[in-house]
Amino acid sequence: MNSVSRRWFLTATAATTLSVTVAGCGSSGSSTSSPTGNVDFWTLQDPTNTVQKAAVDTFNSAGKGKVSMTVIATDGYKDKLRTAMGSAKMPGLFFSWGGGSLNDYVTAGKLVTLDTALESHFLPSALAAGKVGGKLVGIPCRGTQPVFLFYNKKLFADAGVEPPTTYAELQNLVKVFKGKGVTPFALAGNASSSWTELMWVEYLLDRLAGPELFDKIQGGDWSQWKDPAVLKTAQMIKELVDSGAFGKKFGSVNYGAGGTSTLLNKGKAAMVLMGSWEYATQLAEAPDFAKNGLGYVAFPSVEGGKGDAANVVGNPTNYLSVTTSAAKQTATDFLQTTYSDSYVQGLVEKGEVPVTSNAAQYLTKAADPAYAKFQYDLVQKAPSFTQSWDQALGLTLGTPLLTEIQKLFNGQSSPEQFVSAVLAIKK
Repeated sequence: MNSVSRRWFLTATAATTLSVTVAGCGSSGSSTSSPTGNVDFWTLQDPTNTVQKAAVDTFNSAGKGKVSMTVIATDGYKDKLRTAMGSAKMPGLFFSWGGGSLNDYVTAGKLVTLDTALESHFLPSALAAGKVGGKLVGIPCRGTQPVFLFYNKKLFADAGVEPPTTYAELQNLVKVFKGKGVTPFALAGNASSSWTELMWVEYLLDRLAGPELFDKIQGGDWSQWKDPAVLKTAQMIKELVDSGAFGKKFGSVNYGAGGTSTLLNKGKAAMVLMGSWEYATQLAEAPDFAKNGLGYVAFPSVEGGKGDAANVVGNPTNYLSVTTSAAKQTATDFLQTTYSDSYVQGLVEKGEVPVTSNAAQYLTKAADPAYAKFQYDLVQKAPSFTQSWDQALGLTLGTPLLTEIQKLFNGQSSPEQFVSAVLAIKK
């Protein structure tokens, strides 16, 4: 599994077959002239499939049309979908990551623009990655996965310090923990983990320039990488690396158990910047630490920056889109199940934090209600939720960008060389 898949599917069950039909039958080859009929719904194999299947069964029993759900294994999903979308057998509904993964399909005229009335049922910050050119083409169907700081409560208590709320405080904590022989921040910097370094660049640029700068880049203006805030971000990364914020051996550290997560729960590192799935990783490896010793806070503000300290980066959620091959009325009616009480409650029971406007009332039933509420509040209050850049930009631009970020962290590129190299990705 590649790093992008790994982030999203750490808890996913192992795939045994490429695809399995779990409900319904037939093909999605419905004519757009027929508003109702059978719709083939493609989704990714993960623990929430049972929630999706229950929604399909309930919808089908109501007699408004027929939805057939096809579950596809993680590693084969994107390729299978891409092939189908270029053929006459594309699904009527499909699961995606939003952002850059939808752009090509919109350009090719494959997606239906959805009714903006649907937006009222979801947290505004989670909807952005489901829009292309300002038009809604995907609505949330899973939980949210924001990125924030996790910390070891005992190490902080022993040092007599508090989690950082400003970047200056973060820099001071680097000195404090270095002085105690503790790595300030665990960081997975091995060859396959550049996505963990990306999180630092995303947050620093957001805090310095606000989300508008990356919005312009994602919108196609690659020259925005010349903005002084990009160079300043690269310089801050170099300062962090040079100050020992990540230790001296982060280039050989893996993400997760045996790597960054273990460094944190064993007290070898004080903090880690990671997506919300870190809790599940810790719960599997060190249950007592996850429940009693793991702290979490939002990424701090940067003094003098234009970005709101309440902004969030990470993975807003996953999305469902309707294609032009679907029986449109059946497909759009089915989308209403994604914010139904039973669907939202089902996600919570699976450990998800839904981004629906009605989710808060169900979070008390989460495995860790305080942690679930922290995530929900973080996203609900966020003026902006920037999707992970590699997802937002797509493989063609995102992959080489990750390579340049890793060079910056490894000291193979200076901040100035980093800016030049990123600009050269798209000529």
